[in-house]
Amino acid sequence: MIRRCEAGDFETIYAIINEAAEKYRGVIPEDRWKVPYMSKDHLNHEIEEGVEFWGYERSGTLIGVMGIQYVKDVTLIRHAYVLPSEQGQGVGTALLAFLCKRTTCPILIGTWADADWAIRFYDARGFKRVSPQDKDQLLETYWSVPRRQVETSVVLASKDWFDSRRQ
Repeated sequence: MIRRCEAGDFETIYAIINEAAEKYRGVIPEDRWKVPYMSKDHLNHEIEEGVEFWGYERSGTLIGVMGIQYVKDVTLIRHAYVLPSEQGQGVGTALLAFLCKRTTCPILIGTWADADWAIRFYDARGFKRVSPQDKDQLLETYWSVPRRQVETSVVLASKDWFDSRRQ
């Protein structure tokens, strides 16, 4: 079952993000890795900035989370994490499909350039990488991330984002 996360889910969201983010250890640039990967203050800041978390629940327990954020004329998919023991079972796919149906705006997704598994995941679901020039501009326009993160990230976009660029 997919449901909107509530304030009482904060600790579980925090735990899922940090457990699943262990996959980034040794993959993303060392200067971008920290423990915990996402602090409680940062998670709270993201929520205050409008990231709305949705969770995939199995047997009454959240096992995956994904955020959606409406910024200007696009929708951002943010902080997509599934517990390692539950990965590869369709949880991320179900969350992404659910959130994609919640918007009529073009969708953008940012992830680490070296997280090849994440890029493959989004690519297999119809999202394509934007050019390096567009990536920099998009990250600076729609996200609030440090310059170093802009340098070490990619952005993937939905088909309608690319279509809107052709008009």
